[in-house]
Amino acid sequence: MRRGALGRLIAGGAAGNERLTALTGVVLIAMCAALGVTILRIGQLLDPHMFIGMLLIGPVALKMASTGYRFVRYYAHDPAYRAKGPPPIELRMLAPLVVASTAVVFATGVALLLVGPRSRGALVPLHKISFIVWIAVTAAHVIAHLPALVTALAGEHRAVGARESAPSWDDHGSGRGARALALAGAITLGLVLALLAQSQFGLWAHFHHHHG
Repeated sequence: MRRGALGRLIAGGAAGNERLTALTGVVLIAMCAALGVTILRIGQLLDPHMFIGMLLIGPVALKMASTGYRFVRYYAHDPAYRAKGPPPIELRMLAPLVVASTAVVFATGVALLLVGPRSRGALVPLHKISFIVWIAVTAAHVIAHLPALVTALAGEHRAVGARESAPSWDDHGSGRGARALALAGAITLGLVLALLAQSQFGLWAHFHHHHG
């Protein structure tokens, strides 16, 4: 019997979840680096800043879903997730701040695009403050997870090598194909959102040009 999309995605178990989180993390690191560049010259790079910000929504949602799934499975006493153990206590204490700042920075960013510059009110300072907090806590989160990220990526690389000898969609139960599809879908979702929001970019570019 063929498994559904969710079944294929979770087929890799705890290791597969860790690899999906790591792959998504690499994409987010690259996108956040590009977003950081736009901050340095926000006047000239306001359009790319808004585009990348919207593009990030898909991968960010996938990252939160994969880590949230691990959280649920661990506290549901799934043996595989319990065997891996929880993250260090410092990271568990940092996690709520990462989630909260992520939610606020993207919610205010989307709200600013929807309401336009004339109705920006308190959204701009809230977006700026939450962005600073988000960058700081996300950087700490990434640095702390670098060893685990490298290990997970190495495991995915080995899975790719093993698959080459006998390729299949289900990757013999590892869920690798579903992970690739989930990541591609998340990026596509972000791209669609960015393209849909482009009509608002001109309003902000015009406002920024005349008001600094």
